[in-house]
Amino acid sequence: MKISIIVAKARNNVIGKDNQLVWKLSGDLQHFKKTTLGHHVIMGRKTFESMGKPLPGRTSVVITRNKDYQVPSPHYVVHSLDQAINIVAKKGLEHAFILGGAEIFKQALPSTDEMIITEVDASPVGDTFFPAVDYFEWEKVSEERHPKDEKNEYNYTFVTYKRKSLPEK
Repeated sequence: MKISIIVAKARNNVIGKDNQLVWKLSGDLQHFKKTTLGHHVIMGRKTFESMGKPLPGRTSVVITRNKDYQVPSPHYVVHSLDQAINIVAKKGLEHAFILGGAEIFKQALPSTDEMIITEVDASPVGDTFFPAVDYFEWEKVSEERHPKDEKNEYNYTFVTYKRKSLPEK
């Protein structure tokens, strides 16, 4: 099964503030929807709650320590990243997307096959950051630049990285 992180991050690795996005990028939201539609999306509870409701056309797998937390059917509550990945794997699905937040990204990076990053040309103030990545382990396989306009307040670039196959020692 392929595991992809999908995230929009600023030059300073900011991904949010007060559990919200820190920019208006209509193009990024459209790209996110097109990429994740029809798939299982794995996220932490705060990320799930920041959306206000489950994303249409996707199955949410929400990670929380709260044993009493509930989400509407057909979505899932789990208590670890491993449990979330196992749910998707047991269904025989080919692809799952990690949506965040910061701690979930940090936990997921070692087992992620692909990173789909919207690189936002800004350095906003934030309180949530994408973890440091050793880009030596990754190969940039695509890049698509977009200028700011009336619906997108910053320049942004869609970049896809695939994990390199490192030679065995």
